[in-house]
Amino acid sequence: MKISTIIVDDETLSRRGIEIRLAAAGDFEIVAQCTCGREALGAIQLYKPELMFLDIQMPAMSGFEVLAQLPHACLPVVVFVTAYDQYAIRAFEARAVDYLLKPIDDRRFDAALQRVREHVRARSAANQRDRLLEIIADITGCGELALDELLVRGREALATRHPEVLPIRQGRETVRVPSASIQWIDAAGDYMCIHAGGDTHILRGTMKELEELLDPKLFQRVHRSTIVNLRQVKSLRAHMNGEYFLTLEGGHELKLSRTYRDKIEYFLTGLTGSRS
Repeated sequence: MKISTIIVDDETLSRRGIEIRLAAAGDFEIVAQCTCGREALGAIQLYKPELMFLDIQMPAMSGFEVLAQLPHACLPVVVFVTAYDQYAIRAFEARAVDYLLKPIDDRRFDAALQRVREHVRARSAANQRDRLLEIIADITGCGELALDELLVRGREALATRHPEVLPIRQGRETVRVPSASIQWIDAAGDYMCIHAGGDTHILRGTMKELEELLDPKLFQRVHRSTIVNLRQVKSLRAHMNGEYFLTLEGGHELKLSRTYRDKIEYFLTGLTGSRS
C-alpha cells in the first residue's frame, strides 16, 4: 500500500517540487495539498495521513504551531521543509523524522523518503503488535488481571505497602511474579507487557496502576510507556534533545525521554544505590 501524504506549504513551486518527486518515488499517495496551517489541521482530521511535508514559515500559523494543535493520536510522520537551517534543531525537538532545506536537493530528498519508509514500517509493526497482544489476551485469558485484588483488598492483606509478588492471571492459573525479577514494563495500547525472568506477561491495565503498586526506590518511569527496574540498569548514555538511553543487564536498551529528565538525579542516585 502507498503511504498517504499531505503537503503543507504556502509556496506553489515548493508544493509542486515535492509532488513531482513523490510521483517519481512511486510508493506515496498525495491525499491533500494545503497552503496554510488551518487547511492542514482540517486535512489531517479528514484524511488521517501517514506522512506530512510541513513548511515551517507560513502566514498566520507556523509549522510548529500546527503540530502544537494536533492530538498525539492523529500525528502523522513529519518532514519539515524550510529555507532556514537554524530551524533544524527545533524541527527534531518537535519529533520530525527529517527536515529538508529549500531549494531541495534530490539526493537529500531520497534519503528523507527512506527514513520515512522505515519509520512508517516501525509504526505499522507497533500497531500490529498492539492488536496481536489484544488477541492473545482474549484467547488465553491473560487480560484478566489480578491487579484488582491488590488494588482493592490485596494491599491490606500484605505486610508491606509495595507487594513483593504480583499475582498475574493466565487462563485458569495465577502466576506469582516476584517484583524484584521484573526487568522493565512497557505499554502496548491497553495492555502492559511485564518482562521478568526471561518471560513476558501480558496484562490489561494502566501504567498508573503499576506505578502505584511498585516500589519507587526500585522502579521508575522513564517514558510515558515504560517503567524500568533500577537494579537492572547497567549503563546510561546521553542522547540528543535531553534524552538518554539505558542499557539493561541483559543488553536490552530503553529510552529515557526528555519529559522525565528531571528524574535524572534521582535516577542516578537510585542506580548508584542499587549497586551497593
